[in-house]
Amino acid sequence: MKVAVVGATGMVGEVMLKVLAERNFPVTELIPVASERSVGKIVAYKGIDYKVVGLETAVSMKPDIALFSAGGDTSLEWAPKFAEVGTTVVDNSSAWRMDPTKKLVVPEINASELTKDDKIIANPNCSTIQLVMALNPLHKKYKMKRVVVSTYQSVSGTGVKAVQQLENEIAGIEGEMAYPYPIGRNALPHCDVFEDNGYTKEEMKLAREPQKIMNDRTFSISATAVRIPTAGGHSESVNVEFENDFDLADVRKLLHETPGVVVQDNTDTNTYPMPIYAHDKDEVFVGRIRRDETQPNTLNMWIVADNLRKGAATNTIQIAEYLIENKLV
Repeated sequence: MKVAVVGATGMVGEVMLKVLAERNFPVTELIPVASERSVGKIVAYKGIDYKVVGLETAVSMKPDIALFSAGGDTSLEWAPKFAEVGTTVVDNSSAWRMDPTKKLVVPEINASELTKDDKIIANPNCSTIQLVMALNPLHKKYKMKRVVVSTYQSVSGTGVKAVQQLENEIAGIEGEMAYPYPIGRNALPHCDVFEDNGYTKEEMKLAREPQKIMNDRTFSISATAVRIPTAGGHSESVNVEFENDFDLADVRKLLHETPGVVVQDNTDTNTYPMPIYAHDKDEVFVGRIRRDETQPNTLNMWIVADNLRKGAATNTIQIAEYLIENKLV
């Protein structure tokens, strides 16, 4: 299995290499790929050093699978070029997510939709993945009507420049700014760029992507996305109105039985999900599960996951694993 990792020197790319090694993905030849300025750099994988190559070289090598995390513009230009030579691309950017001809996949929910003809597969937004992991089993049982979500997103979601900004501010060093304001001791209600409707792109991803993943437009989602000064891990406060009533014990049991979801919900022992505990883990953690006492059939919960793992690298690799297991590549 010849595997290209496009964006191998970036934050998600580095985690992809780590996760590929951890999961013993069947790599027979690794092709680390990055922009021209990184060509020739050395990337280590399973104790072996590999030279980073450029995109054109990587296409000529005809990998079986290309895992992309190099930004939307790169994906729009290069994913089709890889697909043309027979490579199956799993793309981590927003480039293809809402394209009606492309699948948007969270393996635990909708991998069964994939076929051999899917040469460009979209990986959802990190905040979307952890949200739908918890919502999907509940929607199947109680039927969602409306979801209100507020996110508390780490700086790693913006990239290495933002992590450096936070570290500089903690250390009292003046440096390059990834955000228009300081992020230390602050909260920015501004993830991605603002759209004409007053929402950010991140907020609209949260509104649109779950409907596509779950293949259901009967529910609606309203989102507010906030950047907070944590280094890694995204958190979400979620309010869900269902058509049917529920029992809280049944909700906990249902989530507990959902693969990839861990329930951490005991207020007596102060047990609840936190980014510090989700760090470097692939599961989605759910807690603070309680009834909204202001209106019927409505649930509140708190969802946390490592945005670089399940929110990005791990989900991408799980898609690739599904393709191999089901002989789709």
